[in-house]
Amino acid sequence: MSELDNQLNIPIAGKPAAEVAYSRTASLKKLRFKENALAYTFLAPSLILFIVFLFYPLVKSVYLSVHSTDPTGRIAAFVGFENFADLFSSGLFISGIKITALFALLTVPTGILLALILSALTHHLLRGKRFFQFAFSLPMVISVGSASVIWKFLFHPTLGMLNYLLEKVGMTPVQWLIDPHFALLSISIMTIWMNLGFNYIILSSGMQGLPDEIYESAKIDGAGPLRVFYRITMPLLSPTLFFVLVVSTISAFQSFGQINILTQGGPVNATNVFVYSIYQESFINFRFGTGSAQAIMLFLVIMLLTLIQFKWVERKVHYQ
Repeated sequence: MSELDNQLNIPIAGKPAAEVAYSRTASLKKLRFKENALAYTFLAPSLILFIVFLFYPLVKSVYLSVHSTDPTGRIAAFVGFENFADLFSSGLFISGIKITALFALLTVPTGILLALILSALTHHLLRGKRFFQFAFSLPMVISVGSASVIWKFLFHPTLGMLNYLLEKVGMTPVQWLIDPHFALLSISIMTIWMNLGFNYIILSSGMQGLPDEIYESAKIDGAGPLRVFYRITMPLLSPTLFFVLVVSTISAFQSFGQINILTQGGPVNATNVFVYSIYQESFINFRFGTGSAQAIMLFLVIMLLTLIQFKWVERKVHYQ
């Protein structure tokens, strides 16, 4: 009867009720401690990775941002907020944020729209659906370095395929990576293609999770494909779209590999996005204090944009 007594909270004969309650409380605390210890044991590898590769670099960047350093990265002197003041007075922050924001505007909406269209076109396919899903998802498996090398050949002014096609239709060849007016656009085209696989997989998975009963009811009511897409698919897919928007925006503000390989911030700083500016200050000019100040400002900008998206954009999200 001991188990039944414990469940019904019946005092045990010969023991005061207060003593029984105390022992039960102590047992619950011990059980909770064991569960927490087991949970933290399983979380320990992830926590160690986060501490080593995320939290420690963040704290180190804050520390370096208020100091001046020598070319070896050693602390030379405490300068307070002088690095931040130089960052704003030189115009480096404003120009970098402008180029990065323009790059995000060129890549994020276009990439999401293309992935949404492709997902909608392949969602109701009866034949060849797997082939198109594989083809549209293929850019995701290619690394940034490999994709940049491929597109560098495509953008070549004389040997590139893009200019060859333009000449075939009677248009003037474009200096894709040399002309300041086309350099950022060229990087954006390559980035849209590179991120298309991830966006397509997420949006296509979101569409597959939508209930078919709603579409069948809409067809019975006589709704056309465009009306069904606008009135049913878009609201139900809004949580997935919101996730893709947030992730794509953060990714656009952190883009570096393709710019480093294709243009190295040029020509005439036309593609000198904020992350590449951090790289230049830290690992080319060896001004780790200024580079760390830029990294802190980029972190604050991304955090502010994310908070704005969660504050206002999420209001349009329809959760089932």
